[in-house]
Amino acid sequence: MKVFYHRVTNRDQVGSYEEIEDPRIGENEVKVKLKYAGLNHRDLFVLGRQNEGDPPLIIGSDGAGVIEEIGTDVKGFKVGDEVVINPSLRWKEKSDGAPQGFEILGGNHTGTLAQKIVISSENIELKPAHLSWAEAGVLPLSALTAYRALITKANIQPNETVFLPGIGSGTITFVLLFAKALGNRVVVSSRSEAKLEMAKKLGADVTINSNTDWEEELKEEKINVVIESIGEATFNKSLELLEDGGRLASFGGTSGYNLNVNLFEIFYRQISILGTTMGSQDEFKEMLKFVEKHKVKPVIDQVFPITETAEALKRIDEAIQFGKIGIEIED
Repeated sequence: MKVFYHRVTNRDQVGSYEEIEDPRIGENEVKVKLKYAGLNHRDLFVLGRQNEGDPPLIIGSDGAGVIEEIGTDVKGFKVGDEVVINPSLRWKEKSDGAPQGFEILGGNHTGTLAQKIVISSENIELKPAHLSWAEAGVLPLSALTAYRALITKANIQPNETVFLPGIGSGTITFVLLFAKALGNRVVVSSRSEAKLEMAKKLGADVTINSNTDWEEELKEEKINVVIESIGEATFNKSLELLEDGGRLASFGGTSGYNLNVNLFEIFYRQISILGTTMGSQDEFKEMLKFVEKHKVKPVIDQVFPITETAEALKRIDEAIQFGKIGIEIED
């Protein structure tokens, strides 16, 4: 089979499309012939940890395809089933935090930028019928992260208003779609007027430019929930917007992780700060049911052939995209 390998050579990131042996399956595993994969900002972090001399790495956490082979102990699936990959490894039941041993596919493990992948049968689910292969291929990581952040952790309620700083990423775009599916009011920010216009088309009720005075712009809004992924640049401004008793769920910090927070404001106003990462197998199944029930479809920014993965990663690194980047796997 062919894979997209990443190496560090002379301190440079080098990607190449290469032929390797097909992986073998174990008793509880399946081999999936992938049709589409998706990229995430996390893939850049994974590559950033790679050092010169490390073994070549197959990144990718998102994917969808057809089961080609099943292990002897696999139950509930058969050859030919159309499935999506759950990239959350060894986290079965919904819980307050991830268990010991939890990892994300595409880091230390072979990822989805390959023609085939072998994975535990616990980490596949049937593809939602209303999704195209490209839509299913980009769904898993971002949709699971968004579902847990908004629904499990922030526990969004009817008629509440949610604020999403930095609209445009795959996960934040899913939060917008999920919140609107539930009938919530959604406020978004971005430095890009084009992204704000796209957010309006997806149902955003209020849009503001990130360079303006947020409190002045949103003085008429009662923000109950903030879903944060930017970190240093926006965290304190997001806190200030929240109503007393509001909740802020954070799943990332693309602008940095070091904060100087006014603790008095948090406890006096009884603000809840909630950390969240990915989600469990239970939540992955819940998310798929939610997506099917509400006929949610991912927003796909652009699809690249697997041979152009380096260009796709560059688009994410420059924060140009709105929604998800898809990767078409060649036969």
